[in-house]
Amino acid sequence: MTVAAPVDVVLPCLNEAEALPWVLARIPPNWRALVVDNGSTDGSPELARALGATVVHEPRRGFGAACHAGLTAATADIVCFCDCDASLDPSLLEPFVREVREGAADLVLGRRRPQGRGAWPAHARMGNLALARMLRRRTGLRLHDLGPLRAARREQLLDLALTDRRSGYPLQMVVRAADSGWRVVEHDVPYLPRTGDSKVTGTWRGTWQAVRDMGRVLSEPPAPGGGTAADLLSVLPGGTAQ
Repeated sequence: MTVAAPVDVVLPCLNEAEALPWVLARIPPNWRALVVDNGSTDGSPELARALGATVVHEPRRGFGAACHAGLTAATADIVCFCDCDASLDPSLLEPFVREVREGAADLVLGRRRPQGRGAWPAHARMGNLALARMLRRRTGLRLHDLGPLRAARREQLLDLALTDRRSGYPLQMVVRAADSGWRVVEHDVPYLPRTGDSKVTGTWRGTWQAVRDMGRVLSEPPAPGGGTAADLLSVLPGGTAQ
């Protein structure tokens, strides 16, 4: 009989073969790594499987599509999310899980603190700051970051009925958690220079696309004082709504 892992860690993956050994080596003992392959061509799924991870295939491209495929494939009571590019250490999730398990929080987020040059490009930081401000206006949550390192209970996450399948997925999770009265907290975590090129915020174009996706999420439920995609883009240099 197979014993379910106490925690599942969802790792969205698109051509991360270089980073996978480092990331998977830092998954806490007895936890299960769910590497969600999103169309890699560099042998990432085969390498992940060889390193002991469970591989989930999600043919629909998109960060949200990969994250949600991992969530639906998970069976553990508590599910964590972590980028698969070696910018974040998944072992840092242990106190997050403890906080959720003990009932001190419903959703725990990692507030990224850049370590070294190039860890977090200026345009990505600016976009994240603008989103955090708009999130505060929309929900009242005083968060500083919408980082991908997070932990929550699986059933509660599924109850949020998340629909975004692109860059807005992490933000939609926080917005709907706040609307549902969840206790959402954040803790500082070191943010390292990623291995390889970013698929989302490594370029201005990718950042603008992420901004538009997240702007749409923020405008979903009309709320007095809430922001729009146009508001968000106007905060950034040269931003124009499309």
